[in-house]
Amino acid sequence: RDAGFTICYLSEQFRQQDDVAISILNEIRGGVVSENTREHLRSRHNVRSPKFATSTKLFTHNADVDTLNDTELERIESDEIVTYTMESRGKEAIATALKKSCLAPESLRLKVGARVMCVKNNFEAGYVNGTLGVVESCDEMSDPVIRTATGKRIVVPRASWKIEEDGKVKAEILQYPLRLAWAITVHKSQGMSLDAVEVDLSKSFEPGMGYVALSRVRSLEGLTILGINENALRVHDEVRELDVTFQQVSAEAREELKKMDKKD
Repeated sequence: RDAGFTICYLSEQFRQQDDVAISILNEIRGGVVSENTREHLRSRHNVRSPKFATSTKLFTHNADVDTLNDTELERIESDEIVTYTMESRGKEAIATALKKSCLAPESLRLKVGARVMCVKNNFEAGYVNGTLGVVESCDEMSDPVIRTATGKRIVVPRASWKIEEDGKVKAEILQYPLRLAWAITVHKSQGMSLDAVEVDLSKSFEPGMGYVALSRVRSLEGLTILGINENALRVHDEVRELDVTFQQVSAEAREELKKMDKKD
């Protein structure tokens, strides 16, 4: 606001669809988790809703994710594994940073029947970040084809991630925007909206991990908790304090707007 900007705190939830899920997240973000909220979380321990045919497992550690995905991929009795290797251009240091931040893996291993997740928005092609599907076809000569959970058949073109400066591309990476989706890390799930998740937070080691994981799912019904520790219910003190500040400044802005003429 001091720099000429007004802070508007967005209070309406669009991902979560029920009041209980919203309340749980609000309490975690506020730093005070009530016994009622803990009871709601306990009620989802190893409970799966028949409404959802598939779900994605969220783990806090890469080793758990890789082990499950590799095991499930090998279990599929179909054609040989097809590997798509990421390409990079431009300055090596910048390209390396892009690779680390990219949700698509450097080496994408697919097989017909593999469960995958789209990791980038492409509205024209018909998918968004978090769209789940099963590989219908894949080979080295053509783009992979997936069948989404809703039955839609999608040809997934190769995508580009790049960093530009003054209109010039400093570095670029190219890869199919897919990753195996029997399991993903909590970190990699940021920004995604999922119908059903199975979350193992028993090894949570960083404040905020639980909030990120639990806020991926649209409703409490779609949540299955495989394990959870106390650290999963915490957020960083600095984040919590800043959240309070944003709300206060936003409230002041609302009062100022009320005093203004409607035309203004």
